[in-house]
Amino acid sequence: MSLSSLSFDTKPRFALGGPFNRRYPQLNHPRSSLSYSAKRQAISASLSVAADSTATESISRIESLSQVSGVLGCQWGDEGKGKLVDILAQHFDIVARCQGGANAGHTIYNSEGKKFALHLVPSGILNEDTTCVIGNGVVVHLPGLFKEIDGLESNGVSCKGRILVSDRAHLLFDFHQEVDGLRESELAKSFIGTTKRGIGPCYSSKVIRNGIRVGDLRHMDTLPQKLDLLLADAAARFPGFKYTPEMLREEVEAYKRYAERLEPYITDTVHFMNDAISNKKKKVLVEGGQATMLDIDFGTYPFVTSSSPSAGGICTGLGIAPRAVGDLIGVVKAYTTRVGSGPFPTENLGTGGDLLRLAGQEFGTTTGRPRRCGWLDLVALKFSCQINGFASLNLTKLDVLSDLNEIQLGVAYKKSDGTRVDSFPGDLRLLEELEVEYETLPGWNTDISSVRNYADLPKAAQQYVERIEELVGVPIHYIGIGPGRDALIYK
Repeated sequence: MSLSSLSFDTKPRFALGGPFNRRYPQLNHPRSSLSYSAKRQAISASLSVAADSTATESISRIESLSQVSGVLGCQWGDEGKGKLVDILAQHFDIVARCQGGANAGHTIYNSEGKKFALHLVPSGILNEDTTCVIGNGVVVHLPGLFKEIDGLESNGVSCKGRILVSDRAHLLFDFHQEVDGLRESELAKSFIGTTKRGIGPCYSSKVIRNGIRVGDLRHMDTLPQKLDLLLADAAARFPGFKYTPEMLREEVEAYKRYAERLEPYITDTVHFMNDAISNKKKKVLVEGGQATMLDIDFGTYPFVTSSSPSAGGICTGLGIAPRAVGDLIGVVKAYTTRVGSGPFPTENLGTGGDLLRLAGQEFGTTTGRPRRCGWLDLVALKFSCQINGFASLNLTKLDVLSDLNEIQLGVAYKKSDGTRVDSFPGDLRLLEELEVEYETLPGWNTDISSVRNYADLPKAAQQYVERIEELVGVPIHYIGIGPGRDALIYK
């Protein structure tokens, strides 16, 4: 069955206890000695833009981005942020993660088309002139970090001297992951649908002030007492968590080894970032994990992550001043997806959602879980743009819609009495009662994956892009039409 033959079910379904609660299966380093002109030529080649004038314009646009710029998700994550970060990183000295942990999954491809799935290491790592910073707002699972580093090194990507880990970042232990699973089981039908990577429990430890930070690994004499406090607290809270003295001994021994290996990476990243910005005039690109609609304050609480993936998380997660932050780029899919539990107003629960999932290969990078799929929700997108103040947007996966005869945009929310709701509500009770008003646009019924110039897109595809710009009020400067580095249109 093709996407064009579908009859789409567009009725919103998201009552509490209903479908959205179901579980789905599943240090500075030497810069390159290339001259500016040679580097410009190399970048132009990697972008693979057909016309010289288009290449020049795209490079000029990227190079005009602010000294401190950021790439953040607009929806419920999985928008394709890693690819844009990977491309933009060629023009930045530093790429920094400011929040989240290994629950973030960024899939990127190198110039040879090899796929890399990253979770903690910033996506700028494939660009050899880029320093990657894991900021104080990130929670770090060391076994996972070292596994990523080993995988990169084995594939010819040098990490030595290129990854800095904040001494203020909190350590995420294996038992945090176990507690995450116990917490989900305890919630029964109202579970959050987390990745079970221990993110929530680790942030909980941080907030109640018994967490352990990266810098604590430099004081191994006090680590056993701190770990004992953490483990005993987990055992007291969850009867299913079995804590033994042997567990403590094994964990301490393991972290003695980790501490030795991590030492070259540990940095006062607050000083490093501020010195790089103010004194060395380095260009910084911030890579957000998750997305605004999962923000602990602004997302669909409690079905959210445990950090701030919106603009405010940049300052608190890296220790840089708000006035230093410039251009922010929001990444949004041409449709909408969500993993795990939580309300999803434009979700398509019929065959259409299934086929969008298959066409877009919508399965989680971190968990492999099938993503829930539906039409682009412009109410949520406008809300996200309002919170973050995006200078521009990156619309990804436009090619996934290519087989559709018609495409719908969720343009407004209405109460049962017809009253419009002007913004994305924080009240889930209200949210479950809302109906979505849709606008139907024509499809283009042709493969666009080889298009590299905006003018060469079918008129219907241009109409779709421009209608989004018109309704949201933010320009779309980047359009993704495939997974590769070169599959990007600069508008």
